[in-house]
Amino acid sequence: MSLPCHVTRSFLLSLLFVSIATSASASASVFSEDEETQISHFQQYLRIRTAHPDPEYTSAASFLLSLADSIGLQTLTLEFVPNKPLLLLTWLGSDPSLPSILLNSHIDSVPAEPDKWVHPPFSATRDPATGHIYARGAQDDKCIAIQYLEAIRSLKKSGFTPLRSIHISLVPDEEIGGADGSMKFVQSEEFRKLNVGLVLDEGQASLSDEFRVFYADRLPWRMIVKATGSPGHGSRMYDGTAMERLMDCAEAIARFRDCQFDMVKAGIRPASEVISVNPVYMKAGTPSPSGFVMNMQPSEAEMGFDIRLPPTVHLEQLMERINKEWVPAYKNMSYTLIKTGPARDCNGKVLLTPANESNPWWPVFKQAVISSGNKLAKPEILSSTTDARFMRALGIPTFGFSPMASTPILLHDHNEFLKDEVFVKGIKVYESIISALSSFKLASSI
Repeated sequence: MSLPCHVTRSFLLSLLFVSIATSASASASVFSEDEETQISHFQQYLRIRTAHPDPEYTSAASFLLSLADSIGLQTLTLEFVPNKPLLLLTWLGSDPSLPSILLNSHIDSVPAEPDKWVHPPFSATRDPATGHIYARGAQDDKCIAIQYLEAIRSLKKSGFTPLRSIHISLVPDEEIGGADGSMKFVQSEEFRKLNVGLVLDEGQASLSDEFRVFYADRLPWRMIVKATGSPGHGSRMYDGTAMERLMDCAEAIARFRDCQFDMVKAGIRPASEVISVNPVYMKAGTPSPSGFVMNMQPSEAEMGFDIRLPPTVHLEQLMERINKEWVPAYKNMSYTLIKTGPARDCNGKVLLTPANESNPWWPVFKQAVISSGNKLAKPEILSSTTDARFMRALGIPTFGFSPMASTPILLHDHNEFLKDEVFVKGIKVYESIISALSSFKLASSI
């Protein structure tokens, strides 16, 4: 027996509404109430505009301190430089005499170009279809600050008590070199009193299902090359102009860069284990009301390069290359080399943390990640540079780690995002790591 048309339509519509309601209910139940609160805290932090050149440090500090207070952590605000607060949060262990665990994250972020984003970069928009949370700092690295705090909240709620003290340092200025943040912090009496045995700092996302872990950073150098020569008419062809000399320098560096990059493309070495030299600016020419004088060759020219060095590179060999090949003085060129941070630790050793059994912290960390139901990739050198180098310079074991698997690497990129599911999973991972490291009973004076 067939049903009347209007009955059929009513029946189908009712099925559709039930389906939609069921789907919405299923979507809403993906996360628990506590997890939704965790995600909300992450979004609130992301909405605070801590991007340079004018980071809202005061607003960020106020928000983070309120979270710490709600968890019951001890708090201390340090200002080594006015208006640049550094927050130190502490969960005191049952045996504070043991070396402590320090979890580090930076408050500041790089600028964003709003017109290049699908959502405003400080809106922390959460796409209901994908779960992507779009915001500057979502990966680099506001995620880990909230994950640290929420992991500790969960552990305290479960009744867990750490043996070793756990500290969280939330620092300014990492994105502009850390001179007024971590560098001053590690030199302070307040840091010395923490008796830090191990540091975890930021890492990077992983395209695979394995978490990445970093045992060293590349060293950041800045090189400014200046060339001088005789000015002349734009039509003249003669040797020894400033631009010609600067171009010779750029071409020599480009040849070296190509050789390094060829090893990466051939799979001989990862990008983090070669020297990268990239031009970042050029200044030359004679200004005019409409731009530059086009029929005059300038007498001075300048170019800047960003250089990143693996910690194991032989610095003497690089300096010889600069002096003989890149910027030879006989070509009327000079250079200024700016080394931003230490190249060796307090014992004269290269800045790396052993990621093997020789480091008693390593198996504890590794097992904690595995125990949380996850996989750890082969330890590697970070291609970029973080505050971890300041801790390693004191000889303190330090790993870079951000639990973001199956995630595109979007730090400093347009449309930076972190998926809500990945963020929440990271909290569980830190619960496992913090409980394991803080319960580690051996080697009290590592």
